[in-house]
Amino acid sequence: MDHARAELVLSFLGREGLLDRRDVLVPAMASIQDIRRVHDDTYLESLHDRATLEAIIGVPIPGDRIDEVLDTYRLMSGGTIAAVRIAVSSAQIGVNLGGGFHHARPDRGHGFCVYNDIAIAIARLRHDRFDGRIMVVDLDLHDGDGTRIAFAQDASVHTFSIHNQTWSDAPAVESTTIALGAGFGDAAYLAALEEHLPPVLSRFDPELVIYVAGVDVAREDRMGDAKMTAEGVLARDSRVLALVRGSWKKRGLAIVMAGGYGSDAWRHTARFMATILYRSPIEPPDTETMRLARLRYLARLLEPERLGDIDSSLDINDLGGALGFEPPPSRLLGFYTRHGVELALERFGFIDRLRALGYSQPHVDIEVGGTTGDLLRVFGDPSRKELLVELRLRRDAHLIAGAQVLFLEWILLQNPRAAFTAERPALPGQARPGLGLLSGVMHLMVLVCDRLGLAGVASVPGYYHLARQAKPNMRFVAAEAEAHYRALDRAVSGLPLRVASWAIDRGELIDAKTGQPVAWKPSPMVMPVTDAARATPEWEAEVARIEATLEYTIQVS
Repeated sequence: MDHARAELVLSFLGREGLLDRRDVLVPAMASIQDIRRVHDDTYLESLHDRATLEAIIGVPIPGDRIDEVLDTYRLMSGGTIAAVRIAVSSAQIGVNLGGGFHHARPDRGHGFCVYNDIAIAIARLRHDRFDGRIMVVDLDLHDGDGTRIAFAQDASVHTFSIHNQTWSDAPAVESTTIALGAGFGDAAYLAALEEHLPPVLSRFDPELVIYVAGVDVAREDRMGDAKMTAEGVLARDSRVLALVRGSWKKRGLAIVMAGGYGSDAWRHTARFMATILYRSPIEPPDTETMRLARLRYLARLLEPERLGDIDSSLDINDLGGALGFEPPPSRLLGFYTRHGVELALERFGFIDRLRALGYSQPHVDIEVGGTTGDLLRVFGDPSRKELLVELRLRRDAHLIAGAQVLFLEWILLQNPRAAFTAERPALPGQARPGLGLLSGVMHLMVLVCDRLGLAGVASVPGYYHLARQAKPNMRFVAAEAEAHYRALDRAVSGLPLRVASWAIDRGELIDAKTGQPVAWKPSPMVMPVTDAARATPEWEAEVARIEATLEYTIQVS
């Protein structure tokens, strides 16, 4: 799950100038009273048992974070309440950049869903004396079973769900349930939508539609089994919008995000939101670009003095200088105090990502003044028994002519509590599974370059897979190394990263001209931050010239 999914959507809309600050509201948590209108007390009491909650959401939860988890679901439910209120009280569309927990039933939760925010919002509307017909159009990949069961006996609420597999056959007085099976694509899905949704809308004639706009129907979804393209997902969303809002009748429309798994899930929602606000699709940038843009915006909110650059009070270093001796360095890269580093890691969500992995009290340490650079470490807790992150970094004025870069001498990102699996086996050089934070670390290093006026971030990938993961944001400094990589990458095209990396490590990459194995050659790469580190036309020409002389093949054992 991408915890920044909603923030990336919001950042994109703000960057495109499609949202005014007044259009963005922060909801209040749903009250326990609101939640009890849908869920029974026995179930709600069971949620304070950690094992029960873990069974619903599928990840370990430290005992002291149960309230935090439940508060998050309450806040999501509050967002859906706010969205439906906007939809019924104005001509605007209400959007909750969250919610869609449609599997939660009155007496139990499952499938990541603790509270059914859709049912809670409907129940709150009824409490507020809204008596119009309501239709839930649920186009998440998975069956909206919990919502259907919650309103099984309510003829004023129609639950419409197109999904892969039906999770419950319990009858409901007003419902449409369509199972397409696994592997459906654009044509089958859009045909089913066109066949079933218009007649139901016409017959039931709702005054409010709640659209559950799950994007886990996309073919690249990490947990889905459908094959819809980005164009197909947008066509689905646009058709729902046209059917609900395009008739002469003024229907209220509220939208919740629902499912979508993987780093690019936000882009589907972003396209839909841009279509609503701009009335024309706007293609969002790639995920790495948007993540970096978001972090750069947050970085502008952090004053330099909070990170350690300015200190109005004298300390022991000032005193040492006044007495005529050079005090030992105490700041990372001559700028960041330990407190400043920790503040930045918290502000940019890095520490929260570690907490989500089960490390409730990450501890940050810095050591400066080493002969090969300064050291930044993050441990699992203050006992320092579990090392999670280790970065050795320094300023380098020799790699790029006329420019200074941030050089990462060493990068270690490991999860000592995880184990390799058949689905995620070890890559060459890996002693322990990673944290999944490499791109986030590189983004933070770009922010360091912004702050310190450095031209780029440089490192030496010791294995092919590290270089491939760094592409396309990094390039090799030497044209020969870049040409070697491109020829190698061409040879392993189509192979999974794990298979390709191990094959290269075993010497199965062959020079077609000589018949000899081609070894991986570690060489510096740079992620340009300013023009001083970007590739020149002359460099590109030299890369092309050398690459044309190289021909590699792969013989995977």
